Amino acid sequence: MKKYKGELLMIITAVMWGSGFVGMSVGLEHWSVMQLMALRFTLATILLAIIFNKKLRLISKSVFWKGSILGAVLFIAFTLQTLGLEYTTPSKNAFLTAINVIIVPIIAYIIYKRRFDRFEILAAVIAIVGIGFLSLQNSFTINLGDMLSILCAFAFAFDIFYTNVFVKKEDALALTIVQFFVASIFSWIGVLALGEIPTSASVEGVLTIIFLAVFCTLIAYVCQNIGMQYADPTKSALILSTESIFGTFFSVLLLGEILTGRMIFGCCLIFTAIIIAEVKPSFKKSIINA
Repeated sequence: MKKYKGELLMIITAVMWGSGFVGMSVGLEHWSVMQLMALRFTLATILLAIIFNKKLRLISKSVFWKGSILGAVLFIAFTLQTLGLEYTTPSKNAFLTAINVIIVPIIAYIIYKRRFDRFEILAAVIAIVGIGFLSLQNSFTINLGDMLSILCAFAFAFDIFYTNVFVKKEDALALTIVQFFVASIFSWIGVLALGEIPTSASVEGVLTIIFLAVFCTLIAYVCQNIGMQYADPTKSALILSTESIFGTFFSVLLLGEILTGRMIFGCCLIFTAIIIAEVKPSFKKSIINA
């Protein structure tokens, strides 16, 4: 039962993250990139600190600096992702962001010199072809939004990599509180630097912030942290990668986004690459047992 509990929480996280692409797209109609992030992370930090106030006692110097690193990386990732949404569609942003699971092995190679296996290489090649079908224009160029989304995937890959490293020694929720706090501080610095202090707000703008902070940030990250304690790591990563599918689903359903056949084929290739990258341990066992 605990395994299914973990997988259910992973599914909730994927749905929340998928809906977040639409939420951010709508939010950009009312807020600037920095305003959207500052308000989102500030509200999420306050709510997380109130709900899990006992975890505040676990914030040691080690937790603080590790959480600060995660917060800085998260700020960069969301800045690139949100900026990307100003120039590309939510569905393309979602699928391009999802290639972070393929980038993680590259980071492991650079930092720990871990060699690539053939499944990772195959996944990377398929993902690159998928990106081409999804993003390349007739002139064989990628627009600014798609490029920012790809850079965002690299930033999220670093976030995933270092989160997995840090939670082995520190409390996950304590790290998350610091991470959100630092991300909100960087966002407010951006707001002040750009002279974008909000002086008014629409009802729809406020509701969008509440939705992003409560559902796509607080609930999503808490479900992920708790769910990972019970779910199989490989299945967890595979389930979380479905955020790209949910992102596309909500974009078509709520925003009326139209996908061409070429774009759908590109999405399918990228998701196939993600599956190959995540279920490779099963492939290896099958080959060994054959």
